Amino acid sequence: MGKRIIQRARGHGGPRYRVRKKAYSLKIGYIHKEGKGKVIKLINSTAHSCPLAKIEFLGKIFYNPAANGMIEGQEIDIGSGEVKDGNILKLKDIPVGKKVYNIEAKPGDGGKFVRTSGNFAIVTKKLKGKVALLLPSKKEILFDENCLATIGVIAGSGRLEKPIIRAGKMYYIKKSRNKLWPRTSAVKMNIVDHPFGSGRGKRIKSKIPKRHAPPGAKVGSLRPRRTGRKKK
Repeated sequence: MGKRIIQRARGHGGPRYRVRKKAYSLKIGYIHKEGKGKVIKLINSTAHSCPLAKIEFLGKIFYNPAANGMIEGQEIDIGSGEVKDGNILKLKDIPVGKKVYNIEAKPGDGGKFVRTSGNFAIVTKKLKGKVALLLPSKKEILFDENCLATIGVIAGSGRLEKPIIRAGKMYYIKKSRNKLWPRTSAVKMNIVDHPFGSGRGKRIKSKIPKRHAPPGAKVGSLRPRRTGRKKK
């Protein structure tokens, strides 16, 4: 009898397959008030691909992806103010052509779009109550003009330029966020480990799982348009 494949075991949610809570202890967000804040510290967060800026504002602390060139002790405008890298403004106050990141999907949600290192969106046009942004995916999306966004480019753009070289380094990168790595090919496994395991001659077995099969059983040809051998 076979055993649960790794995807199914991970989906079960045991302690072995959970990321440690400390990695995600810092939450990115905004405070919807106007004034001046101060960057009190730049933090290297394990769970994020970019450094985070720890910002003090009106006696409260919040975290935001650091802009390229941001330094500790820097004062930033929040809600309204000068159009300068690192400042957090409403989209209606940001001129067309400016680069922005950590954009709110709706006012008050703390930022949902463009949050990875080296990324940015561009303000392309302004409409009645809406602002159009060109995202890194090359899609143009309309946002509410009262949504907050940070001006500039997210720091850490060179993260992917240096090759990993050693497998051990990649292992620890993935482990810090509990990502599945390395991934073994299913046909190279034993029959007890996967439905595609063993197989004399290493031929991939034809398998069509049920549409609502659980993650561990949903392997093979998913939702095929047709089945059976093709007639010549």
